Amino acid sequence: MPGTADPAAADGPAADVGRASDRGARIAAVAIALVWHLAIGLPAVLGAWSTLAAPTVVAAGWLAACAIGGYAAHRLLHGLPPPALPLAAALLAVDAAVFAAAGREQLFAAANWAWTGLAWFLVVVLWGRPIRWMIVLLAGHAAIALAALVGDGATAPADLTRYAMYVYGTSSLPVAVFTGAAVIATLARERAATATATLAVRAERDAAERAWADRRARLALVGGAAEQVLAELADGRADPGDPFVQRRCVLAATRLRRLIAESDDVPDPLLHELRAAADLAERNGLPIELIAIGTPPPLPVEVRRRLADPLAAALADATGWARLTVVAGPDEVAVSLVTPDGQGPGAADPPTTPADDDQVEHVHERDGEIRWTQTRWRRP
Repeated sequence: MPGTADPAAADGPAADVGRASDRGARIAAVAIALVWHLAIGLPAVLGAWSTLAAPTVVAAGWLAACAIGGYAAHRLLHGLPPPALPLAAALLAVDAAVFAAAGREQLFAAANWAWTGLAWFLVVVLWGRPIRWMIVLLAGHAAIALAALVGDGATAPADLTRYAMYVYGTSSLPVAVFTGAAVIATLARERAATATATLAVRAERDAAERAWADRRARLALVGGAAEQVLAELADGRADPGDPFVQRRCVLAATRLRRLIAESDDVPDPLLHELRAAADLAERNGLPIELIAIGTPPPLPVEVRRRLADPLAAALADATGWARLTVVAGPDEVAVSLVTPDGQGPGAADPPTTPADDDQVEHVHERDGEIRWTQTRWRRP
């Protein structure tokens, strides 16, 4: 666009808005230049043919400007910047030839189409260039016109006043279009960028609020279980030596530790959360082996919870030893825990876990010697 970098160099919604706005301005500029040249310039040249000093030169200049403008318009409408300097130099050469061939009688007439038509072709040729290029070339156009006035002897005060009015009148509107298109496209892009940033901030805030609410609910659930056990121990209603009480304490501590691990910024959140549960089991004296095969894909927090919670509950019952295995691929993650099938406080039934859903499956088996618990996620 005029005076700015080509919007095609950028990406994103804001750049798309800028390109759409700039394309509309390009079409308008090309339409004005070609319609003006065809609807006003050509009839005037044909109508004043006999009074032109060199009508063939004026007509040849008209055709040359049409060819230059058509080539620049074709590139511009296909998103390619025209070669500005060569085309602008060619237009100034045509401008000088037309002014010299128009003659004194048609110097200020519509048959001298270079007065009005050339500025619009400069808009098309210079699209995407700094505004100072347009000013310099219009100054060159004005100098050519002044030289033609002097060459034809039209130096009377009335002629010079008319010249000044023509220069101002034929240059002001093209310059306004040239700069206005740049301003409008820039404003559209900036507003789109602001709206995009605002929506992104709002989305991040909403996601953070949902995550915070979810963690608060989860913490309340885990904290409630731990608080209940601690209250019973403090009131003497629970015996610290009771295996069932010990299991409740271990399970609450494991869930709390995993909840804390959820907020850690690590490359593999699922493995990090499982290691946290395994570390807690080791601190309680349970030898545990953690085997990881493959790298888990990014998983939502809720899916990671459904994968890890049954294993955490099973670890609370484990005695003797435990082997925790994670097998991961791009579309599937399986987590399994193998422990001796002892007679601990939770040995009678499988650990209480959330029901299976469409993405996470839970399997619990035992044969009197080994207890096997597995959770499996598959990409839908």
